[in-house]
Amino acid sequence: MPEGAPIPDLSQAAAADTRPHVRAQRRTGLLVTLVLGGLTATPPLAMDMYLPALPEVTRSLQAPAATVQLTLTACLAGMALGQLVVGPMSDRWGRRRPLLAGLAVYIVATVLCALAPTVETLVAFRLAQGLAGAAGIVIARAVVRDLYDGMAMARFFSTLMLISGVAPIVAPLIGGQILRVTDWRGVFVVLTVLGVLLAGVVWFRLPETLPVQERHSGGVGEALSSMRRLLADLPFTGYMLAGGFAFAALFAYISASPFVVQEIYGASPQTFSLLFGLNSIGLVVAGQINGKVLVGRVRLDRVLAVGLGIVVLAATALLLMSLGVFGEVGLTPMAAALFVLMTAMGITLPNTQALALMRVRHAAGSASALLGTSSFLIGAIASPLVGIAGEHTAVPMAVVQLAAGLVAVACFVGMCRPWNGRAEGAES
Repeated sequence: MPEGAPIPDLSQAAAADTRPHVRAQRRTGLLVTLVLGGLTATPPLAMDMYLPALPEVTRSLQAPAATVQLTLTACLAGMALGQLVVGPMSDRWGRRRPLLAGLAVYIVATVLCALAPTVETLVAFRLAQGLAGAAGIVIARAVVRDLYDGMAMARFFSTLMLISGVAPIVAPLIGGQILRVTDWRGVFVVLTVLGVLLAGVVWFRLPETLPVQERHSGGVGEALSSMRRLLADLPFTGYMLAGGFAFAALFAYISASPFVVQEIYGASPQTFSLLFGLNSIGLVVAGQINGKVLVGRVRLDRVLAVGLGIVVLAATALLLMSLGVFGEVGLTPMAAALFVLMTAMGITLPNTQALALMRVRHAAGSASALLGTSSFLIGAIASPLVGIAGEHTAVPMAVVQLAAGLVAVACFVGMCRPWNGRAEGAES
């Protein structure tokens, strides 16, 4: 069967998978694709639906902005650390069981977030929410590696960008509307309902994609050894770090934009939600251009280089405007620069993941865990830095974005050495 040809019934293919060549033939149907998109949408749902409520949480719990931003940092750090555990677990026990267990804990933690009486308990429950939510992120990426190779994998990551990109568009809009009828706790009630629905669909419709004969029987020692081998591969580590620091620039925007747009420029939560949704549309459109037009026609390394360059240019423009180099600027120029930065993520993030995973034939769960953990940990460090000078200046946000973009470029050029084209030839 030619590369890319579909198998109509994925569940039967996965159950009967005892032949070495079947891995390249298994493909997802539409429903499974939507499920994987829903799992990768867990971070934007948990983060972005809550964003319009950040100023209200600050007032409700009588906490400073920097402390409230720690609720984002805690969730992100939990997602990072959780992936280190769940990824190797999924290589040993398959994808379904760790995923369902993680979703169950995620639901309980989200309920507790809605009931949190203080900002300290909210930070703790958000950490638990992130730890459990990591299962959906890391296992969705591992499932894609189970099913796809090479350019087909890069295209599918762009498809997931379309599906999961709907979440950051819809989530702030939903959050803004929820705040019209209730307080910030209602946001977590909605997240709980969505978590229950996703868990139900996974239980009934997502098949096992890792055959028993391809699972690892070792314990923690083997998982650590596998991660050491992955990190010893310099291009893999370079792509991992480039993607991680690009994600830090993205998360600096996520953490600071509610205060920049609403507190500095006086926009309403609904206006912020609309601008956030517009930026997410740019990310989704760029991701689809990447998957439908660029992949297979232009080397992924070249596309990634362009994406990182745009991130650096947009961050530079944001910093200059924040410092007043162009005089007093309004919301429109700042929003335009943020739109360009977000759009560049549509060709940056999926390609760093695809290029890194192209170098991995086995231990996809461990590789996915390293990719996710590095991104979320670096993003977690970036989050409190954007609020270090208070909520009435955008300079820290722009500085963090520019620094992260420059480090990402340095890792990409210095470690991946894209002129060699080694990563894209790894699966050939």
